[in-house]
Amino acid sequence: MLSQYMEEFEQEPFEVGEFIERLTWRTNNELQNSEDFHPVALHDTFIQTIKDLKILQEKQQSKCERLEESLRQEKESHTKKIAKLQERHQTAIDVFGQLDEKINSVAGKIMHLGEQLENVNTPRSRSVEAQKLLNFMSEFLAAGPVIVNDIFADAARLSEAADVIQKLYAISQDLPPGNFAESKRKIEKKYDEVERRLIEEFATAQKSEDIERMKTLAQILSQFKGYTQCVDAYIEQSQMQPYSGKDIFIGIVPLCKHHYEIIQKVFANPQQVMSKFILNIYQLKLHQYAMTKLEDKKDEEKYLRTLYELYSRTLKLSTDLQIYMSTIDDDLLQKLTQQIFIKHLAGYAEKETKCLTAKCSTELEKFYASKKHQKTATTKGFRRNMEVLIATRANINIAAIEDYGGETFLSEELAINMLQEAKASLKRCRLLSNETELPGNAIKLNDILLRFLMHEHVDYALELGLQAVPLAEGRVFPQLYFFDVVQKTNIIVHLLDKLCRTSVIPCVSNTPKYSDYVFKKRILMEQIETKLDQGLDRSISAVIGWVKVYLQYEQKKTDYKPETDVDTISSAACLQVVQNLQPVIVQIKKCVDGENLQNVLTEFGTRLHRVIYDHLQTMQFNTAGAMCAICDVNEYRKCIRELDSPLVTQLFDILHALCNLLLVKPQNL
Repeated sequence: MLSQYMEEFEQEPFEVGEFIERLTWRTNNELQNSEDFHPVALHDTFIQTIKDLKILQEKQQSKCERLEESLRQEKESHTKKIAKLQERHQTAIDVFGQLDEKINSVAGKIMHLGEQLENVNTPRSRSVEAQKLLNFMSEFLAAGPVIVNDIFADAARLSEAADVIQKLYAISQDLPPGNFAESKRKIEKKYDEVERRLIEEFATAQKSEDIERMKTLAQILSQFKGYTQCVDAYIEQSQMQPYSGKDIFIGIVPLCKHHYEIIQKVFANPQQVMSKFILNIYQLKLHQYAMTKLEDKKDEEKYLRTLYELYSRTLKLSTDLQIYMSTIDDDLLQKLTQQIFIKHLAGYAEKETKCLTAKCSTELEKFYASKKHQKTATTKGFRRNMEVLIATRANINIAAIEDYGGETFLSEELAINMLQEAKASLKRCRLLSNETELPGNAIKLNDILLRFLMHEHVDYALELGLQAVPLAEGRVFPQLYFFDVVQKTNIIVHLLDKLCRTSVIPCVSNTPKYSDYVFKKRILMEQIETKLDQGLDRSISAVIGWVKVYLQYEQKKTDYKPETDVDTISSAACLQVVQNLQPVIVQIKKCVDGENLQNVLTEFGTRLHRVIYDHLQTMQFNTAGAMCAICDVNEYRKCIRELDSPLVTQLFDILHALCNLLLVKPQNL
């Protein structure tokens, strides 16, 4: 039973409640009639289980004490072993210290011995070297041709020959020129010969990319006066192959990266060599490439695009290559770039303005040619004013209005083309102009754009649009095209404003030219807005004038004072007016936007209200006619709801209320 208890106790997790439940269940199962409750049996079982558990506890306690005793003994054993190991470790440290002292003592004696040997050997080595140099010198001092020594004839001993001839050359420079002129000439000749062989050997090693051999030869040549020839030979041979077909820029950065790694391994002064490597690329390769590309100046637009592309790519190349330059050459690449393009940058501004002028002029000519229109001087403003005055005073129309068949002579496509050309010019201007000339050049380009786009195109179209607006108070409903002019003008002005924000203002901001730019733009916008206001005013006047004349001639007196009973419906004149006004309101909403739309609609509505109000005051009413007048006003109210103007709605509501008074008998007012 105890073993069963142990199994249950060792289960994870152990629950006391579950243990008691299982004990109760087993007790009930052992009884014959397990369905009845037997408290006495359960009591006995619990008492017996408690006794068993006490016995089990005693056994476990005894076992724990034995294990603790065993652990204590094992701990004492290990403590003794650790103490012995510590004693041995301390002994080893003492022995190591003694050994280190002996090694240092022996090393000191060896170094002293080495110094003594070196003191003895150095004079001897110098004597041997001096003897060898004297032997070589004697050959050059002897009269007659120089006997070729094995060291100079053997290609395998080129390094040794270089060392000898370099020292002999240094010694010869101190010899007096009189008696030793011939000897000095012989040494210099052999010096040049060995130097040439070293450079040739270096070039051969470079072709096979033998880095170690190149490094050795470069180190030897660094003692010769022709060391720069070695560097030049390396650069010339490295840049002999074309970089990347027709586009030179693609291959330059990989080429420099590849040779920079080699130069760092080969030369003792890699930064100076790399600077010269890049300098050669700019002064020879890039300069020649740019001159070839820019030699054709007949097509100015192509020339400017090519200049911009070459200059921008050269600047980017300079940025990419800056990591290979030394800190003292920070602005060298910038100076080299300016040297390449200085001749072209000097006359850039003049060519850019000339090109933009030609492009804009050509675009305008093509546009008017496509419309089969010949531009004329817009000096008809005074003439139109006189026509309006005569027509108003004499009630006659002395001349027909030319509306060009509804053509506005405004083109968004033309505007976009001009803006794209100007944007490209301004983009080139920001890159190719120096800092002091940039604001002035940008203003010149902006002036050209304003001249052709706004003055010669938009302003001209506005003048034609103003002349095409029909005269007020005509009997025929006017054909209005000026609203389309307004819409296209707004689009063009928005496009121009966007270009100015992105391309012009960054060039002139924080400069004295900015105020000049703002002043010119304000004057231009005021001129455009003035003509737009005139056109809108004339257009509204034409429509309202027609309403006035139409009601004056078409509204019958019997409409509001019938002699017999008639149906209470709107008059024919009212319905015709409403029918003609609805398309006008739709057109205004389509062509005008923003706050201007609300102002135009309100002005249109107030003028319409004044005309209708004045017209109703000229009429006489009876009861049946008053009902018809109320129906007419209701039609007008339905029409003006499309204006979305609270003021106009209020005016017509008041007019409707006044008409209701017509139904009230005079004595009841």
